[in-house]
Amino acid sequence: MINGPHTPDLAHRVGTGVAKAAAENKWPLEISSALIGSCTNSSYEDITRAASVARFAASKGLKSKTELLITPGSEQIRATIERDGLLADLEAIGATVLANACGPCIGQWERAKEITEKTNTIVSSFNRNFPKRNDGSANTLSFVTSPDTVIALALAGRLDFDPTTDTITAPDGSQVSLAAPIGELLPKNGYDAGADTFIAPPADGSEIKIVVDPNSDRLQLLEPFEKWDGNDFIYMPVLMKAKGKCTTDHISAAGKWLKFRGHLENISGNLFAGAVNAFTDSVGEGFDKTDGQVRPFPEIAKRYSTIKAQWCAIGDQNYGEGSSREHAAMEPRYRGACVIFARSFARIHETNLKKQGVVPLTFADPKDYDLIGQHDTISVREMPPVPDKPVRCIVHKRGGDDIEFYANHTFSPEQVKWFKAGSALNVVREKVKRSKK
Repeated sequence: MINGPHTPDLAHRVGTGVAKAAAENKWPLEISSALIGSCTNSSYEDITRAASVARFAASKGLKSKTELLITPGSEQIRATIERDGLLADLEAIGATVLANACGPCIGQWERAKEITEKTNTIVSSFNRNFPKRNDGSANTLSFVTSPDTVIALALAGRLDFDPTTDTITAPDGSQVSLAAPIGELLPKNGYDAGADTFIAPPADGSEIKIVVDPNSDRLQLLEPFEKWDGNDFIYMPVLMKAKGKCTTDHISAAGKWLKFRGHLENISGNLFAGAVNAFTDSVGEGFDKTDGQVRPFPEIAKRYSTIKAQWCAIGDQNYGEGSSREHAAMEPRYRGACVIFARSFARIHETNLKKQGVVPLTFADPKDYDLIGQHDTISVREMPPVPDKPVRCIVHKRGGDDIEFYANHTFSPEQVKWFKAGSALNVVREKVKRSKK
């Protein structure tokens, strides 16, 4: 199977299945890059399967017909595959082995403009393939599949290649059928731990001060979020209403923004930059209720934050799908978000919102998503959330009658404490303070 583009849910059979879809949608069949690894599909077994295909291909004189990048899953995996000769097998067909880090999976990948300025196809064994995720380009169509299939497609150079039936022409003119992959669950000689890069903290760090240059644009000391003030959320403007997918990539884009991951204020400059506006179908911009102008969502959020306005946002199905990045929850909280409504939430992101003191609410009736207009405000009553009890909410229509609806939540008693304290981290800080006393 091979899935994509733009979502891991769009599945095709390799070969004729994806070929038919490509013809119907005019997807390029030539592969511009093939990638394996990061945190997903880069275990020892994964690499041995991919390396077995590469080893056989090299014996027939075959090399990758496209850029082939390998990201080991950890330092332990990198060291072990180097020791066992698997790294050499991959390099023999033209692969480049990268550092064991997030890498291209999360957008840490610089590509030539002559590739990204036009529609191009990449294949990877990553777990996410949303638009702009890997290289920041909406022109890149990303397909996800198994590591051994990635190797096979890289050797063929084409998206429509079926490694179970098709052949590749070798340098001597012969037709080569790739051997089926063979994997080893665990290394026979155990794992090589590799380089030890851990630096132990001092036994007593009480006198250590963390000093950050106030002019740094990459580092910023975190300030605790404010505790809940004890009041309901009243007449909140809707900063953003998303149409369709609103993943963590749409909420907090990666790529070039990752250099600001240690600076909450600066990285908040990407907040909702990829979200599709449900009212206008535009991407990354909406209606600023402070002056009636259309602005990018990050600018609106900053303006609301400056005047300390409490606001909410609306998601569609599975809001927050994707990687479990904390910034996708921290940024809205930093800019003043109090409540995120959605038809449904991705589980990890829902918990991340709670950790930061934001209230994630699911429409009791999914159709209530349609009630909310661009100029409406929303009130959420009877705070804090009570476990297993729906929350009463009110849509205030501009020039019309109020509409009451109910929303569900999944707060546990412990998570309610996070909300009251302003964040889960605030709860931890208070426990540490008490223990020192």
